[in-house]
Amino acid sequence: MPTITTIPAREFARNLAGAKRAAQDGPVLITDRGEPTYALLRIEDYYRLTGRQAATRSLLVAMEGLPGTEGIDFEAPRQAGTARVIDLD
Repeated sequence: MPTITTIPAREFARNLAGAKRAAQDGPVLITDRGEPTYALLRIEDYYRLTGRQAATRSLLVAMEGLPGTEGIDFEAPRQAGTARVIDLD
């Protein structure tokens, strides 16, 4: 049986790695002012609960299946030149 862990939102923000470790054993409920507001769970558990499966198609394959896109050939142009370093300070 999975273990349900409850973590206050502030602790979750400070210790994300700990919350992820706890999610390996079961759902992690994240609380605001003592009330559960979010749940963290493994993606496999999410797919099982929702009846969905992991995406197996690429974006390109999905876009090729859109109606009205038959016969459209698109080749993205290569970027010419060299990259330069930008100072964001």
